[in-house]
Amino acid sequence: MRTKLDACLDAVNQVLLGKEAQVRLAMTCLLAHGHLLIEDLPGMGKTTLSHALAKVLGLSFQRIQFTSDLLPGDILGTSVFDKDSGQFVFHPGPIFAELVLADEINRATPKSQSALLEAMEEGQVTIEGATRPLPEPFFVIATQNPVSQGGTFALPESQLDRFLMRLSLGYPAKAAEKALLLGEARRELLPRLEPILSHEQLAELQALVPQVRASDALVDYVLRLVEATRSQPQFAWGLSPRASLALLAAARAWAFLAGRDYVIPEDVQAVLPSVAGHRLRDRADPSGHGGGALVQWLLREVPAL
Repeated sequence: MRTKLDACLDAVNQVLLGKEAQVRLAMTCLLAHGHLLIEDLPGMGKTTLSHALAKVLGLSFQRIQFTSDLLPGDILGTSVFDKDSGQFVFHPGPIFAELVLADEINRATPKSQSALLEAMEEGQVTIEGATRPLPEPFFVIATQNPVSQGGTFALPESQLDRFLMRLSLGYPAKAAEKALLLGEARRELLPRLEPILSHEQLAELQALVPQVRASDALVDYVLRLVEATRSQPQFAWGLSPRASLALLAAARAWAFLAGRDYVIPEDVQAVLPSVAGHRLRDRADPSGHGGGALVQWLLREVPAL
């Protein structure tokens, strides 16, 4: 099983060149039963990463292009009257897939964005009074353009908090971009990817992650990080209990990917920027872009032991 997990990472890295750390974080998020937000400029490989993960994990895939005129029914589905049966028949929307790519999520209105809240938190959706379960596994990868770009609606804190991690792919290194220019088009490589893990194997791996041991001292370190966000004046607000649970879950998954059955402080530090950056605001920065600097302050000032 460990060999297959490494093979999945290698296969995705063959398509998305020079982004090994981001690919590992994305896999960490999936193993921890979380959802992933990728914020970057267009053309950085966000969609390619989503397609590649769905391929190697054998997951059904749906892409939802978020636009300003998108309605919640376009995401969740709707009931249509069938004249033959004389009844309304529910037609499921694209949310009923195992890996859902919510592309450019911040181009939709808050009403449409909120259609994802119940799905991401509960693994189900309530439509016309009926609760319908979503597939298992259920993994949302949302992409968003920087909020400074025109035509975007900032995600509310309640929506951001549903994402276990946020990451940015960034520009590739020179060597990786040269290989990209000289190699085949990424769209031609994607169809060649074969499923490596079955649904049962993925579920087994996800079940093993919570069993990764976190000592009392390690949990105390997580609590010190969280407490610092609640007590230091530069933080507009502190991390919630949901965020502390997310941090520990992500650290367990990162340790699991590293082949260990216990968590060390370096695991927490590796995932902290992705888990906490989008949940924090600098009191002195009204733009809301100070989360990264606050995370670096935590890594520097909060002792691990």
